[in-house]
Amino acid sequence: MSITLKRIDMKDCEKLWKMQVEAFSELLEKYRDYDISPANEPVSRVEERLKQPFTYYYFIMDGDTAVGAVRVVDMKDGSRKRISPIFIMSEFRGRGFAQAAIKAAEELHGTHNWGLDTIMQEEGNCHLYEKLGYRRTGESHIINDRMTIIMYEKN
Repeated sequence: MSITLKRIDMKDCEKLWKMQVEAFSELLEKYRDYDISPANEPVSRVEERLKQPFTYYYFIMDGDTAVGAVRVVDMKDGSRKRISPIFIMSEFRGRGFAQAAIKAAEELHGTHNWGLDTIMQEEGNCHLYEKLGYRRTGESHIINDRMTIIMYEKN
């Protein structure tokens, strides 16, 4: 499989936001994490992030089709880089796009010193990150009785 990462700029803000809301809506329904879910963010929050000099948003492209997106937070100062969030649209899941996108992001921003977090109850996500060399830090945050966020690092 060959995917590319296409940098997102302000003109694509609304498209990115709509994709994000759609991609995370099922998880929002499942976990009811209304305060932190990307599906519940206003477009203005995505716009704010796009304006940050340390934020790099990319569409995950399969040819001419945006199958998802990933945000990389890279301060360019040697501190840990973060993936927050990454998502694949439901009709494209299970095809290896997320794995390929993470590898591509690591190639662009350096293969060492990464962090991310995910929902502990989403075993598929945990498996993906662990397969890519990310390790649980032991740090977690209970969001509600349905959901716990766990932290991962890759050095």
